[in-house]
Amino acid sequence: MGETSQKICRTNKEELLNILNIAFAEEWLAYYQYWIGAKVAKGVARGEVSKELQEHGEEELKHAELLAERIIQLGGTPILDPSEWKETAQCKYEAPTDGNTEILVSQNLTGERCAIGRYQQICDMSKETDYETFRISSKILQEEIEHEQEMEDFITDFKYY
Repeated sequence: MGETSQKICRTNKEELLNILNIAFAEEWLAYYQYWIGAKVAKGVARGEVSKELQEHGEEELKHAELLAERIIQLGGTPILDPSEWKETAQCKYEAPTDGNTEILVSQNLTGERCAIGRYQQICDMSKETDYETFRISSKILQEEIEHEQEMEDFITDFKYY
């Protein structure tokens, strides 16, 4: 991190880097859960659900990119070994062993709700001590809230099929 950046960051960097790496691992798992779910989806509204899962997956990957960049800016290292993602993540990956769209949506809704909690935690931690991390995490939080609403909308729609 640059000299001026280090001066303006007034948070416990070790704690912040730890939580950012947890979020980083969770984003990679969320990306894969959405991506593979879009491929194996079957059943009610399959086309619409697959399209939405694919879009969400792309956004989760962008979140991972933002987090990796911020971790590096703060002088840390993003998790380098993908095998560590599952053990680091606290929002758990649910393998889409049943491609039923209703089950996939429900699994992803659970993940989105956990992600909302994670980014609220990061926002709370950084809002007065690290503006850049706050800006990034609040942007991601907004997108996770949108994802939750979209998954809830599918669950509502399933009742009418």
